[in-house]
Order: sequence, then C-alpha cells, then structure tokens
Amino acid sequence: MNGTVAYLVTGVGCLVAVAGVVIAVIALRTARRRTAPTGGGPGVVRDPFRQPDDDADALRGDPRRVQPGDIVEIRHTSYGVRGTLRFAEGSWGWTEHLLDDAHGAKVWLSVEEDPDLELVLWTEVPSATVLPGPPSIDFDGRRYASKESGRARYTSVGSTGLDPAGDMRYHDYAAPDGARLSFESYGTSERWEVGRGEKLHRTEVQIYPAATPGQAG
Repeated sequence: MNGTVAYLVTGVGCLVAVAGVVIAVIALRTARRRTAPTGGGPGVVRDPFRQPDDDADALRGDPRRVQPGDIVEIRHTSYGVRGTLRFAEGSWGWTEHLLDDAHGAKVWLSVEEDPDLELVLWTEVPSATVLPGPPSIDFDGRRYASKESGRARYTSVGSTGLDPAGDMRYHDYAAPDGARLSFESYGTSERWEVGRGEKLHRTEVQIYPAATPGQAG
C-alpha cells in the first residue's frame, strides 16, 4: 500500500468515527427528551415572574380580596368580617377590615402592599391618653418612633360605624420589635382613636370567602 492510499484510508476512518460520535450524541439527546418530565412534575422550571405569595393565596385565601361576610381565621380564632374601609392617599391605598369573634370581641385587620404584602392585627385602646406628634412616644412599656402621617379619603362598606365616605387623618408609629401604634381621626372630629398593632405572618391568616348565590347548595 503506497502513501496516497494509506492517507485516504486513514481519512475515511476518521470521518466514520466522527459520524459515529455525532449519531451517538443525537441519540442521547433524543432519549433525554423522551424521558424529560412534563406537566407539573418536579423537573419543571417555575415561572420566574410568579409572586412568592401566590401559593399561599391559593391555599389560605387572598387577603387583598377580603370583604364583608367572609370569615377570617387568625391564630386559630375565627372572626366574621363586619365592615371594610378602603383608603386612598394619592396613588397609594390600603384596606382595613372590622372583625369580631363569637364573643363579640372586635379587632381590625389592615392589608397593605408597600411593596410587599403586610398584614397587621389592630386592637383599639380607648383608655389611651397619648397624642400623636412627637418624634417618639412611650406607651405601655415600649418606645415607638414616628413612621408616617398624612391624610386620606376613605369609603366604607358593611358595618364600620362610619359614613359611606369621608376624610381621615392618621399618624403611625413603630417600635423596634415591630409593634405598631396608630392614631386615626375621622371627618371633622378632633378626637384621636388609638390602636395597638402587631404584624402577622402570612401563615397565621386563613380566609374563608362567603358563599355567593351561585355557589350555594
């Protein structure tokens, strides 16, 4: 065998080997496609734009959709939603729901996105004598620092004890441990309503929407 023939034979052998590798790679990729998980299996990539609270809302109800007639369970205590106040201050807004339990105890649940969802359980303190305005307030063993204040418009739905719409003033304070102190005044009243608040974890709130006529029976 001369040099030219040997060179040709070697070249043909290399081409055959390369072709074999290519075929093997294609076959392997095809097999992987056939065995790849589909649908909602564990190998599916999650939507990067899905909000972290979406799964919790599906399981526990969406706090943004609470309305009078719903039942809200907070820390294993069930409350009926008696009324709802919706506030608007420029482009920003939040909601407060009046709740009561089987014994008639009343609390408020505020729902706000700024930008993350924040749930706060409020209890009125009618005996409080403190007033808003100072940079900090000492109350019931805590020191609260001024957080924000302003004026807003509100609309009322259900039983809240307020007019269907009106104006309000507020001044919010926060303690280092996350506790809240809020002052609210409605309409032309000079009296401040004082509320003490504590932040709730999303898992501490379960919502049971009221059945609509189409869902009954």
